[in-house]
Amino acid sequence: MRYYYSAEQIRDVEAPLLASLPDGVLMRRAAFGLATAIARELGTVTGKTVCAVVGSGDNGGDALWAATFLRRRGAGAAAILLSPDKAHRKGLAAFLRAGGKIVETVPVATDLVIDGVVGISGSGPLRPNAAAVFDAVTAAGIPVVAVDLPSGVDVHTGAADGPHVQPALTVTFGGLKPVHAFGACGRVELVDIGLDLPPSDLLALDAADVAARWPVPGPADDKYTQGVTGVMAGSATYPGAAILCTGAAVVATSGMVRYAGTAATEVVSHWPEVIATSGHATAGRVQAWVVGPGFGTGDTSAAALVFALGTDLPVIVDADALTILAAHPEIVEGRTAPTVLTPHAGEFARLAGSPPGPDRVASARRLADRFGVTVLLKGNVTVVAEPAGRAFLNVAGQSWAATAGSGDVLSGVIGALLAAGLPAGEAAAAAAFVHARAADLAARDPGPAPAPTSAAGILAHLRPALASIL
Repeated sequence: MRYYYSAEQIRDVEAPLLASLPDGVLMRRAAFGLATAIARELGTVTGKTVCAVVGSGDNGGDALWAATFLRRRGAGAAAILLSPDKAHRKGLAAFLRAGGKIVETVPVATDLVIDGVVGISGSGPLRPNAAAVFDAVTAAGIPVVAVDLPSGVDVHTGAADGPHVQPALTVTFGGLKPVHAFGACGRVELVDIGLDLPPSDLLALDAADVAARWPVPGPADDKYTQGVTGVMAGSATYPGAAILCTGAAVVATSGMVRYAGTAATEVVSHWPEVIATSGHATAGRVQAWVVGPGFGTGDTSAAALVFALGTDLPVIVDADALTILAAHPEIVEGRTAPTVLTPHAGEFARLAGSPPGPDRVASARRLADRFGVTVLLKGNVTVVAEPAGRAFLNVAGQSWAATAGSGDVLSGVIGALLAAGLPAGEAAAAAAFVHARAADLAARDPGPAPAPTSAAGILAHLRPALASIL
């Protein structure tokens, strides 16, 4: 489990530790971890040259102390002081005693630049003098290691509204911040400096967490106890949505899948184990409903959504069903059974009345609280927000899942997990994790059809993705 913390949470936990330690100890602890990470990045320290770009405050102090430690290990060390009169006094003194040099521009022979301009208290883009330095660094192709976060990138949202540092590596201290999920941070390394951080309500599942939650049949299980997933998806116009969504529910270890809709013939031709009927009235008993992919927005589709939301079963609302819900939000009001909405940015705007904006976590949480449901906001970083509760992040690391029909596969997986009894937020987060891994495996697969970057390719790689986790 990975937890993410706001700048305020980090500072609140740092304060008593700073008060209990001699002056400068915590900074040198962080800087030693930073220097160690930089040494790994350099490979060999002796004979290499680093240049710290130093702002005012503690972030600049971290950079100066790290450069000092590297200098003591045999590296050449230079520093650009963006605000000489505000540079960290003790860090600068140690740097100069170790033989570090103050320069106006990054030396030509520099092997690595340390971004120590601003830390978690900073905001806004790089100022012109700092932007000019990093423009030259980029032009020269010199790798950058950022201290805590890339300067010019917002710590809460990862957004960059103007010039900003683009590091190969970001080294942060104590705890991860939202920028490390949403921002262009390169690789991220976390250095333990002794902060006693409690669990946060902003978190990410890892493979072990997903494995611990995924429903695996035991000796006493049968097809009913493993979860019966009901799917209302597809149409004469979009039968593929029904095939993808239903197939994903089958592959995600549902004990049984029941399909209700006009694409019953096509579904059974692809998935003969599915029990298919023409509508929900004859579908039989299920333990969760998936409603919406390729479903249409007419009266029949609206009636099916009203039916599903009128039950006491978990329901996932996706695609066309989200469009219906945006026009008739009253049909979900007061619902107490688990409900998951899975909008992309455009669907989110229809539901919320405005696009998500740069703070995707806050936006997803507002919509979750407004409807009293779990919201999965799709994107390269998927946000799953529970009403008045936790928010899960899933950092895909790539955009292979951004393909037509991919969301239909995701919905089927979430539906199967809901039918198996997982809480809504955990079901959505675990499904997003496996879906992203399947998309990555599909993209790397050089084998024959289905096309690896298609939704069918993602569906074909769900089982290998699960096998790599379970």
